[in-house]
Amino acid sequence: MADEKKYIAVDLGAESGRVMIGTISDDKLVLEEIHRFSNGPIEEDGSLKWDFKKLIYEIKTGIGKAAKVAGGDITGIGVDSWGVDFGLLDDSGELIENPYHYRDSRTNGMMEKAFELLSKREIYENTGLQFMQLNSVYQLLAMRMANSSALAGAKNLVFIADLVSYFLCGEIFAEYSLASTSQFMDMRTSRWSQEVLERLSLPIDILPEVVKPGTIVGKLTPELQRNLGCGPIPVIAIGSHDTASAIAGVPAGNGNWAYLSSGTWSLMGVEIPEAIINDKTFEYEFTNEGGVENTIRLLKNIMGLWLMQECRRQWQKEGTELSYDELTEMAEKAEPFAGLLNVDDNAFLAPGDMPKRINEYLERTGQRTTQDKGQLNRIIMESLALKYRRVMDAIEDITGNTIDILHIVGGGIKNELLCQFTANATGKKVITGPIEATASGNILMQAKAAGQVKTLSQAREIVRNSFDLKEYQPENVALWQEQYDKANS
Repeated sequence: MADEKKYIAVDLGAESGRVMIGTISDDKLVLEEIHRFSNGPIEEDGSLKWDFKKLIYEIKTGIGKAAKVAGGDITGIGVDSWGVDFGLLDDSGELIENPYHYRDSRTNGMMEKAFELLSKREIYENTGLQFMQLNSVYQLLAMRMANSSALAGAKNLVFIADLVSYFLCGEIFAEYSLASTSQFMDMRTSRWSQEVLERLSLPIDILPEVVKPGTIVGKLTPELQRNLGCGPIPVIAIGSHDTASAIAGVPAGNGNWAYLSSGTWSLMGVEIPEAIINDKTFEYEFTNEGGVENTIRLLKNIMGLWLMQECRRQWQKEGTELSYDELTEMAEKAEPFAGLLNVDDNAFLAPGDMPKRINEYLERTGQRTTQDKGQLNRIIMESLALKYRRVMDAIEDITGNTIDILHIVGGGIKNELLCQFTANATGKKVITGPIEATASGNILMQAKAAGQVKTLSQAREIVRNSFDLKEYQPENVALWQEQYDKANS
């Protein structure tokens, strides 16, 4: 690969966002972070929302900086974000209100309301998606049942990353992987599910055309070109759901492998050619989400590092400042298996005093409570690792394949104790890296759209050539098996 090309990745997470430059040449990818900014919910009229004006300001600032650093030599821009959340545009293309945050309480009870109109099994048969009250379908149902004026005045519904792309290039679309998180897409046909939308009396006419990952959707508007000092850079719909981009950036080769995208959420699964929607996936509550290059991400959403993040935030409020490294060191010294959590319990979904809620859970389930910060973090990490084991067993049961390697990518790989616990609990070899899998997958799909990268396997080879990876072998397997059996007895 003799040619060198530069791309801009806009990578938006629930806690922070960043703008990065990715340079691909000689079968290697080099990433450079240009601009990082905080992100998070704001309270507006008693609801949790996203400050979209601030988000766009920071993104434009980052693109302007990146264009300057690259000397204007940019081949493309791709935007990825978390799933499910969306903005509503009016007839003139203006954003009607700030998009709601997926943790907003308006979806409380909406799953049950939906099941009164369409059974749980019928929804699953029509969508193949895991049931979570934060899914777009329940957000939209909450708006419909509240007679939302914003919904009444909406001409288009656009998911977050695609909404950013719209403000960059003026084109309205729904990228497949991001749209697939809604639970109103039929994952067998990759089209909006008319059955679900009609039975729940939700508007289908506001949903945009679905485009595949790797589609060039437009170019930076002339106004932005002038303001940011750059040319008509193509805007590319990559795997706009951050997990789709992260899985594109998994450095996997041949053999049976699974992935774990580890961050605020843990997303664990396998890459398959078509959706699996049957009794087993329904029973295990697995989701079929869109991937890049005509793949399906068969996975389970798990609460992830959110519990640790919220504990740390609470302790900061109380005046104790502890880094994640310090908390992990404290956890390593704490008593093993002093407690067990169902990390996906609804009690842990909303922001707030997480240490208190964890102790309430421990007390409610007849376990010892603790005020020891290291002990609390160890309980979280061991509970997560045992949950990963449970999901791994389900993957093998659903697919009929034995998984040889678990690839962990994302910021969670910095927690080496959790990575080792995961190897111990699953009994699998764990390979971690890269941390920047999402940005890598974002850029590599842009490179494929530009013709610089030919296949997904070539993209993954570039990742293997470009980043240091670390291996973890299972330890204390018998002890972890005993705890797993105890947890599932």
